[in-house]
Amino acid sequence: MNKKEKVEGYELLNNQLKALLSAQNYTLSNLSNATALLNDFLPKQVFVGFYLYNGEQLILGPFQGGVSCVEIKLGAGVCGEAAAKRQTLIVDNVKEHKNYISCDSRAMSEIVVPLIKDGELKGVLDLDAAEPSFYDDIDQKYLEEFCQILSDRTDWRFFE
Repeated sequence: MNKKEKVEGYELLNNQLKALLSAQNYTLSNLSNATALLNDFLPKQVFVGFYLYNGEQLILGPFQGGVSCVEIKLGAGVCGEAAAKRQTLIVDNVKEHKNYISCDSRAMSEIVVPLIKDGELKGVLDLDAAEPSFYDDIDQKYLEEFCQILSDRTDWRFFE
């Protein structure tokens, strides 16, 4: 898809998320539905999921794709690095990234977006694609917006 189609697709995706989350705010339900939306929207994904922060480390949450790591320490791997820095990370080629944790050999590129609510880290959104350099600044912008909508409309007490 070209850039215009990609932007329009993300705008529709984020509006779908807003509508989907309007009636309830359960943590696991919201995260599960969010992975389904993303998995349907983004082609060539081998993993779409969340790691939730329990105050010590990231724990595997709702996801779609192959089996994955269950626990990730802050700073470890792309997920742990994004969580520790509280900033989005894009890795064009995971095979060349020194801090990469391999869970699925099909993954070629990755984007990780922190979930933050009221200044507190709640977890990260992790996306792995089967194509190198799959993610760009458009993905970052709209996935950060997606995560903000999700963070704002989720009652995180259900996970604590």
